[in-house]
Amino acid sequence: QVQLVESGGGLVQPGGSLRLSCAASGSIFSINTMGWYRQAPGKQRELVAAISSGGRTNYADSVKGRFTISRDNAKNTVYLQMNSLKPEDTAVYYCNGDVTTVTLFRRDYWGQGTQVTVSS
Repeated sequence: QVQLVESGGGLVQPGGSLRLSCAASGSIFSINTMGWYRQAPGKQRELVAAISSGGRTNYADSVKGRFTISRDNAKNTVYLQMNSLKPEDTAVYYCNGDVTTVTLFRRDYWGQGTQVTVSS
């Protein structure tokens, strides 16, 4: 079994910052791409940012220049630094990992989600 656990969400004023963390644990052999997605009420889940095992990143246009994704491969952890937050960033943020288990079974795993609310 593999678990992804997010932390770091909360309520922040517009222009503020938050840092999300997601730690993967369990029967992990390797983790390929890790990413953050978000889903606002009434909207589809969308990719926010992703990072490969080698450190290559990509971002949604709406967060470029404001959000930074990073990872610590030794800790199987991915981070999302969110600066200059806007009300439209309000959503549940989900961590995703493309994981190969110790039995060499590869699939996507998801965290339970963490709420980010940007409001004055």
